[in-house]
Amino acid sequence: MNAAHKFGTLCLLAAGLMAGPAAAETNLTVMAYSGLFQERYTKAVIEPFMKAHPDIKVTFFPLPSSAAMLGNLRAQKAAPQADVVIMDVSVSKAGTDEGLFTKIDETNIPNVKDLYPNARIPSVAGVGVTFDNLVLLYNAEQVKEAPKSWMEMAKAPYKGKVVIPGVPDIQGLGLVLILNKANGGTDYLANVDKGLTAVAEIAPNVQTWEPKPEVYAPIITGQAALGVGYNARAQVNSEQSGGKIKATIPQEGTIFQINTINLVAGAPAAEAAKTFVNYALSPEAQKSFTETMFYAPTNSKAEITGAALDRTAVKNLDKVMAVDWIALAQVRDKIAEQWRRRVLPASR
Repeated sequence: MNAAHKFGTLCLLAAGLMAGPAAAETNLTVMAYSGLFQERYTKAVIEPFMKAHPDIKVTFFPLPSSAAMLGNLRAQKAAPQADVVIMDVSVSKAGTDEGLFTKIDETNIPNVKDLYPNARIPSVAGVGVTFDNLVLLYNAEQVKEAPKSWMEMAKAPYKGKVVIPGVPDIQGLGLVLILNKANGGTDYLANVDKGLTAVAEIAPNVQTWEPKPEVYAPIITGQAALGVGYNARAQVNSEQSGGKIKATIPQEGTIFQINTINLVAGAPAAEAAKTFVNYALSPEAQKSFTETMFYAPTNSKAEITGAALDRTAVKNLDKVMAVDWIALAQVRDKIAEQWRRRVLPASR
């Protein structure tokens, strides 16, 4: 069964067509990331929302990537089946340009007024719902001290022990941007030559550019010693593995990744979708998810415990490199072509 067919079947079941009593409910479909995100977001946000709104039944439709979500939305454009989508900001921009989303602002979602400025991107219909950041992952048994530099991955002891989700994945792209700046690059929109050169030095040590199912598993099992990943998932994986995997922000710094929450244009449950989005952006929902999965909050009024904030990038903002993801999307394909030409051959 392909993804689109599976999605359609799921939504039909969610619509309660086979059960009389369920027909009184409004059925809302939230499309977002599979795996740990689905598990933690359901517990921290969706279940409390349904408790507060017993007339709205939320079904979580999981997909592995923002690109997969965009593909589903395109296929369903004439008759949307999802109501709310959580995806990366650069992909959200593509969906906005294609008319797939309804604009979110204070007029339809009151909690937008309390968002941090960088959670509101004028050219994107959605708004930021989480902030994450890139981290250097390491196996705590094989690497005794937190590496101080991303270039630790280029050192001889780690031959065949490095895993990196390669470009066009944002994790690989983010690494290029960080190392480009660290090596004297000044305008990543003009060129990232210095970053590509640095990653090419790491390439001979790379075991795979496509870690499955995610980058965290091979590091936990010890198949890999070092890797590049996202902080939120790294923190949860560290917890679940008893500390076998750890994460650090090296001296060269990191980049923020923004997930947006979006209202699907023409959604079947448009009003319920607005209610859900407003809740997802509320201080209480933001606090709950940050303390459950360690994404930094986008609502400025969310009161997060110090212990949870310490596991986000909030206290390391001086290490965060500013990236205009919308502008970068215009040169992403060009960088990907250079990656294929300059980095991949160095790993063979």
